[in-house]
Amino acid sequence: MSYTTIDKPTDYFNTVLYTGNATSRSITGVGFQPDFVWNKTRSAGQNHFLYDSVRGAQKDIRSNQTGAEGTSDAVTAFNSDGFSVGSGNDGNENSQTYVNWNWKETATAGFDIVSYTGNGSHPRTISHSLSAVPQMIIIKDRDQGTDWFVYHQGIDNTHCLLLNATNAKISTDVWNDTTPTSSVFSLGTGDVNTNNIKYIAYCFAEKKGYSKFGSYTGNGNADGTFIYTGFKPAFVIIKQSSASGNQWNIYDNKRNTFNVMDKFLLANSDQAEASYSVIDFVSNGIKLRNTASNFNTSGSTYIYMCFAESPFVTSAGIPTTAR
Repeated sequence: MSYTTIDKPTDYFNTVLYTGNATSRSITGVGFQPDFVWNKTRSAGQNHFLYDSVRGAQKDIRSNQTGAEGTSDAVTAFNSDGFSVGSGNDGNENSQTYVNWNWKETATAGFDIVSYTGNGSHPRTISHSLSAVPQMIIIKDRDQGTDWFVYHQGIDNTHCLLLNATNAKISTDVWNDTTPTSSVFSLGTGDVNTNNIKYIAYCFAEKKGYSKFGSYTGNGNADGTFIYTGFKPAFVIIKQSSASGNQWNIYDNKRNTFNVMDKFLLANSDQAEASYSVIDFVSNGIKLRNTASNFNTSGSTYIYMCFAESPFVTSAGIPTTAR
């Protein structure tokens, strides 16, 4: 884990909102050229479309489905300050509202996109370029309909979660019961290394003041658990790992500009944006404000991935302000 604070997280992650107009155009305001763009319609029940610069624009995979890689025009190019969208309904339907979460691929920010082809061997290691140990890895088979496999340090190397499903953590040897290292991650059996099948892996390592991948235990109280991140959050996904039936809940600071945060989307569902007041983004973490089972059942375990708006204190000693 790096202990060099990232003073300007928006150089590596940013959320952009826009309204569709059914005309091909550029979406700007990201602040950098993104390598990973996650697109979701807010105002209608449509799929999540995920694009990256390794597979190339227009090649989508959908976090709420098991399907193989497809082609759509929600992202037609990666640009210096954002991306281009086509005229179709996937990412630019007239009058529909959209959210896009954007990441820059760089070891500085602890994010690497890895493409590999399965060889059917067990065990196998795959190299990454983070020069740090990944705390979270998300893998999808590009060629056929299989689940999304998620490694997270909060559930250890003998289990996985499925990004497209509501399952609790699953006992598996997908990771060969081996914790990733600063240079490789390990693959066991299962749909992560089928012979001649293409895969994409999104690998994340923690960076001080920018990202956090952890777990917490719910307390079942309206004065809920506090999740310390060391920064003011811009984006979080929370998933209960100890029980099934609960969703991958997504909140961000652009759709929710003040506390209590209420607008959420679900990574495993195509449903439109809904409202439920559950959490606050504060200067150094996340405060739970509800007893909802998706977030705060007493004794239940939850994992999260979180990215920053600003560090709690910059490397120059400047503190962040509260919302």
